[in-house]
Amino acid sequence: MSDTQPGGHRDQPESNSASSLVSTLVPNLVVAAIFVVLFLIFRRKFQRVYAPRTYIDSLGDQRKTPPPSNGFFGWIKDYRAIGDKYILDHQSIDAYLFVRYFKLIVIISLLGCCITWPVLFPINATGGGPNKQLDILSMSNVVNVNRYYAHALVSCVFMGLVTLIIGRESFYTVNIRQAYRRSPWGASRLSSRTILFTSVPKNLGQNELFEMFPGVVHAWVASNCKELQKMVDDRDDVALKLEGGEIQLSRDANQNRLKAAKGKKHYEGQEADGSKWLNPKDRPTHKLKFLIGKKVDTIEYGRQHLAEVIPKVQAEQDKHWNGQGELVGAVFLEFDTQKSAQDAWQMMQKRKTKPNKKIAARQLGVLPQEVVWNNLRIGVAEHWVRWLLATAFISVMIIFWAIPVAFVGAVSQINYLTQRFTWLEWINSIPTVILGVITGLLPTIMLAVLMALVPIICRLLAKLAGWVTYSQVELQTQSWYFAFQVIQVFLVTTCAGAVTTVIDQVLKNPGSVLTLLSENLPKASNFYINYFVLFGLSACAGSLLNIGGFVTVVLLGRILPGKTPRKIFQKLTKLSAPMWGSEFPKWVNLGVIALTYSGIAPLVLGFSTVGLSLIYLAFRYNFLYAYETGIDTKGAAYQRALQQLMTGVYLSQGCLIGLFAIATADNRAAAGPLAIEVVLLVVTILFHLTLRTALKHHEARLAYSDPVPTPHHNVENGVGDVDGSGLPVEKSAAATNGKTNSATGPPRPSRIPAFLQRIINPESNSVSSLGATLDAYYHSPQRPLPTEIAQRAFFNPAVTSAPPVLWIVHDEMGISEREVRNTTKAVPGLTITDQQATFNEKNKVQWGGVETGKAREAPVFEEQIIY
Repeated sequence: MSDTQPGGHRDQPESNSASSLVSTLVPNLVVAAIFVVLFLIFRRKFQRVYAPRTYIDSLGDQRKTPPPSNGFFGWIKDYRAIGDKYILDHQSIDAYLFVRYFKLIVIISLLGCCITWPVLFPINATGGGPNKQLDILSMSNVVNVNRYYAHALVSCVFMGLVTLIIGRESFYTVNIRQAYRRSPWGASRLSSRTILFTSVPKNLGQNELFEMFPGVVHAWVASNCKELQKMVDDRDDVALKLEGGEIQLSRDANQNRLKAAKGKKHYEGQEADGSKWLNPKDRPTHKLKFLIGKKVDTIEYGRQHLAEVIPKVQAEQDKHWNGQGELVGAVFLEFDTQKSAQDAWQMMQKRKTKPNKKIAARQLGVLPQEVVWNNLRIGVAEHWVRWLLATAFISVMIIFWAIPVAFVGAVSQINYLTQRFTWLEWINSIPTVILGVITGLLPTIMLAVLMALVPIICRLLAKLAGWVTYSQVELQTQSWYFAFQVIQVFLVTTCAGAVTTVIDQVLKNPGSVLTLLSENLPKASNFYINYFVLFGLSACAGSLLNIGGFVTVVLLGRILPGKTPRKIFQKLTKLSAPMWGSEFPKWVNLGVIALTYSGIAPLVLGFSTVGLSLIYLAFRYNFLYAYETGIDTKGAAYQRALQQLMTGVYLSQGCLIGLFAIATADNRAAAGPLAIEVVLLVVTILFHLTLRTALKHHEARLAYSDPVPTPHHNVENGVGDVDGSGLPVEKSAAATNGKTNSATGPPRPSRIPAFLQRIINPESNSVSSLGATLDAYYHSPQRPLPTEIAQRAFFNPAVTSAPPVLWIVHDEMGISEREVRNTTKAVPGLTITDQQATFNEKNKVQWGGVETGKAREAPVFEEQIIY
């Protein structure tokens, strides 16, 4: 066997894969155990951090989670009894599908262990190569290329099953999303019947819009609120400064009163209107501009300025409300039913059926709170130019980010570099345990820190690219960040790790580079074994303990409690909310890594199974008890994640094809496994293309089924007829305005064979079956929104924003009562109250709602409107 044959070169540096694993596993296991014990101790004592969904009433009874039973085992029993479906019924479909992803990838990884380990472990371990420690279980330990048939055939079985599982899950996702949308509750929502259009000609009247689309019942025309927004921001900023100033005034006086009671030095004046303890020198002041601005009395200036600006804001809001603002070329159209909205959406997707070639339908089922109002003026053409520029920037960033990421990969293989560079030989004198930490734990931490900035940049660029809703921004962030994850966290790190192990041999014999890489590429899997260990233990334990929340709410909350009741209220009611654009990619990338190495280093699958199982448990707990989702993609993020997971299938097959092709240079017997793998890749591509087409047709076909009738609010532009049940009778397109929508005929059927359709889209996963399993809450239509709320739904918030309610602290000296009277008299239209909040014996602000979770009783509470 020549030195250039697979597994045949001499003088290989000794592997430290086992010591690296132990060095990573032991400290992480110890830290994780400590974190979990602390979590179990703190969980019952600090409900606000670890179980806010069990007692905060601002969520509503339907969305709250029942509190766990007493005792550790009682809690475990309840945790098991509450299934994942509880997340779907009481939080959001995005949260449910996010947790479901971990179950999916754990099942795939476990299935991979059952398929690959019994075959490939014996094949690799007895392959005759010189590898040591964990490396004997990888493909690099195989010398006889005839054994590659085992890798090729196992790849066919496992990758084929993975592709079918992804296909089945993709159909399930489409069906559950449709069942969620078409449930009586989902179909009756105002947002489900509303479409956002942009590039609307400014001279196009509302009557023309109503005639253009059958079933339109109301229109909101967007206007340029840039100047109005500045006025609103100024009003709110001054109002909150006034609120803080009023509280500071009472606090300073109360501090003097408490000092007097304790016999300490204090200020004491003449008793007059509750001002005995008020030192005139301590009145709150601020500068109108940072550092160089004029200093003013916060309370006097606030009252005077608000008295002037509130009427001005109201007058400007009335202009926009009455349609007198500058138009931006965007309009929200509400349809009488979800079916009418879907027909209009389908009609706008094809150029031939569009009633107006300039108008662009940007989002169906748009929520008012997710609109990026500043982007509504951006037309489709400008949006795509911006998108191309942003994508080009991301592409360049990916390339140049390879430099620091490659350095991280080199650190993970530092012991191999010492063989080549003599000035690094001092590293060999480091104790084995410490060296294992440097090559195992340190690179993973460095990589995590390095990648933390990327989603922030991607999200910013997605917004600048002109997407009109935050859900679209998140989906674009997800696409870019996933590409970044795969290329940088996986491919660049893998290649860098593989190159550093053979750099000396390549310099001596450049012609052997491909062969050496084929031997050492599987060894780079050791880094990702450590990666799964780190994420599985640290992410699970860290997510449960929620160190950030504990420090912010418990430690800093006691050392630096909220200075105003409003801040205390916000701290209680604002729960953590994951951002799908940055959450999905990093976990999908772990799935891609596991799939890619399944054929060449199947040990990774075992660590993937355990690590992702732990992460699943942590996220499941948090979505049940702690998290509250903010941005709603209606399951689109998970649907995109499934398609991204196919990247792992392609990379796995591509790696094996490359390794087999390199082996054919020395032994033509490797051509057989190579041919098998190439055929598998072609079949996978054809199936994937067919699957995507079938999913597109399936989703469109489901949209043509009539959803249930929906209730309506009364709007001036008309509503549907109402029958005796109080629900409107659904009208056909022809009954609405005398037109039929023949342009949107049903889509073509999918070309997937019937037997395969029964496998990937069984009856148990049909829309009707999944819809029947939804909670009873979804089987009742939403109550019609009050007219005044429905009519303001899709106005820019600046148009409908009211002055904030000022919430100050009640004191025993009568100062707060006097300030409420004086402020109310000085600023008509401004509400101020000193109810519920008081000062404690340490002169700290306190509000009883923190302990009871009764957020609805707070003066500043605003009911969340479900559009």
